[in-house]
Amino acid sequence: MKIGYARVSTQEQNLARQLEALKKNGVKKIFEEKISGKNLDRPELQKMLDYIHEEDEVVVLSLDRLGRNSADLTNIIEEIKRKGAVLNILSLPSFAGVTDTNLKNLLTNLVLEIYKYTAEEERRKIKERQKQGIALAKKRGAYKGGKRLYAPDSPNPQKRLVYNEVVKMLKQKIPISRIARTVGISRMQVYRIRDYARDLKTKQ
Repeated sequence: MKIGYARVSTQEQNLARQLEALKKNGVKKIFEEKISGKNLDRPELQKMLDYIHEEDEVVVLSLDRLGRNSADLTNIIEEIKRKGAVLNILSLPSFAGVTDTNLKNLLTNLVLEIYKYTAEEERRKIKERQKQGIALAKKRGAYKGGKRLYAPDSPNPQKRLVYNEVVKMLKQKIPISRIARTVGISRMQVYRIRDYARDLKTKQ
């Protein structure tokens, strides 16, 4: 079964172009989302990943609809593969004419890696511009920073406890899906906590 995922970053943007392209390509079920792709904490993305089964085909108009950085894209693609489904990105070459399966997979993976790198570079540039903007705002005294909800210094005691428990279970090599079920959060949130914990460790 062909399953589509369509996303725009804000409520004001229109999904029509993506929906039309997906339907033209025989997609029967579409998960629609109007939310930023800056991380994996997206309800419809999570529903889509939970819904897919073996031999399903996940169809998106372009790679940046799935995610905006290499780590997130890798996590999503690996989850799709783990479910036994395949990914079809309409804006990328399909290599439909290549009959050798190994060569086809090699070419597809190569193209994905190039586009993931491009997406990561764009995200890095955006973050750099944000840092510059924050620095300028701080100089003006106009910046008020926020706290992460799931963090070792979270202002929410319950979420602070969840963070510490997730980090502990990650160190024990417990599978992501099992951690998510145990602590009652989405797999995407577990990935976010994992990545944030890694960043903190790197800065130490």
